[in-house]
Parts: sequence; C-alpha cells; structure tokens
Amino acid sequence: MAAQTEQVGQPPIVLDDKDYEILRLLQENSKLTIREIASKVHLSPTPTHERIKRLEREGVIRKYVALLDNRKINKGITVIVQISLKEHNKRAAQEFIDAVLEFKEVTECYNISGDFDFMLKIVVESMGSFHYFSVNKLSEISGIAQTKSIFVMDTIKETPLLL
Repeated sequence: MAAQTEQVGQPPIVLDDKDYEILRLLQENSKLTIREIASKVHLSPTPTHERIKRLEREGVIRKYVALLDNRKINKGITVIVQISLKEHNKRAAQEFIDAVLEFKEVTECYNISGDFDFMLKIVVESMGSFHYFSVNKLSEISGIAQTKSIFVMDTIKETPLLL
C-alpha cells in the first residue's frame, strides 16, 4: 500500500511499505549496512540502496546523527522557554528566528499557537549556564515581549522515532 506525504510547495512523495520498513530500520540503527537492511526487508542490496538514495534525495531522510546522553556530556539542565513577541509580523518573526538559529544552546525551536509565539528547548551545563544564556543572549534579541521558563525535572520519554 503506497502512501503520499505532502510538503508545502512540492509534489507529494509516494512511499510504499518497503520504504517504510527501510525507514523504521534506519531510525532504530542508522549504522546498518545496505546488506543488513536488504536482508531484513527481503530485497537485494541494489534496489535497497537505490531506495535509500531516493529517500535521501527527496528529503525524507534529512540526515544521520548520533544521539547523545546529555547528562553524560555535562549538559544536565534542560529548559523549555516559551516566548511571545511584541509585534506579530514576518520581519519580527524572522529576526527572532535568525537570532535563535545562532545559539548552540537551543536544540529545538517551534513556532506555536496560543499565548506564546515560540517554544525553545535549551540544553546547558548548569543553572548558572542557563542564567548566562538568558541574560546575555536570549534577552538581547529585540522584539521579545515575554518569556516563561520551565525547568525539566526528569525526562519520561524522548525519542526521535517517527514510525
């Protein structure tokens, strides 16, 4: 059964069951070899490799990464920061986005609906590191009306798996 995914301004991408099987396997372990994936999805290596290259080319697979345990690399503080802007127009939003994209402390940024305009996930070494980031970086962005910081006490579920 083939399914279509739709991206704004682009024709839909058609994915079949084999594509989804390949994607599930790569999400779980992107270090699998083409032969290992081919064996698990019951295809030969050449068509498996061609499918993976197509999925990369079409942007379904955006990149391959190593997931790190933030506590083991001295990044033990996670803060969710909600932000509302003073003005609600393209220019103000773009200025905010451009500034946020430069901050290595920000690991995720979402444009959201509701009382706030953006939500950031910030991962830092300590409370002092967050204070420094908040005072010397985040608050220096012009156009911010309000912020609300939520400190993560414990992570119950965190997964990059979409399928």
